[in-house]
Amino acid sequence: MSRTVSLTARTAFNAETTGEVPVFLITVDHDDLATPFRFSSDPTTRLSVDPLSYGTVSLGVTYNFLPIGMVMPDDSDEAPPAFRITIDNVAREMVPLLRSVDTPATVTIEMVLASDPDTIEVSWPEFDLIQADYDAQSVIIDLAIDSLVTEPYPFGRFSPSGFGGLF
Repeated sequence: MSRTVSLTARTAFNAETTGEVPVFLITVDHDDLATPFRFSSDPTTRLSVDPLSYGTVSLGVTYNFLPIGMVMPDDSDEAPPAFRITIDNVAREMVPLLRSVDTPATVTIEMVLASDPDTIEVSWPEFDLIQADYDAQSVIIDLAIDSLVTEPYPFGRFSPSGFGGLF
């Protein structure tokens, strides 16, 4: 599956060394949350001095920095895309969030460059948070898209065993 990205991003991705930093912006949304929980993979700018916090501002929306690791989905036709995000549990904000909801949250992931956070290079919208495990050090979140897209169509077959009256 091909993706259209800017010339700056393609040059940075193909360069042997570069000063460009890809930044992942993650939005966790749920009907039970007053406001979506937004966090960034990079401390792009200083957001406040007291308390000291860093994050990324993209298109006027503030994303707080949390150290994360990410396994991105394959571009495969055989299986639905799935993410695995590991978040360092330093701020202790995610555990109360995960405990507060009883139905799957919706997660949107966008990638921007730190030099141009207002240009979204790649977007993965509307993933479902299907599993979350946590301990004192980290929170591991598994995301997937509804697997109905991989179901065969049409579901039923008009065969003598299922629809004898037709034959």
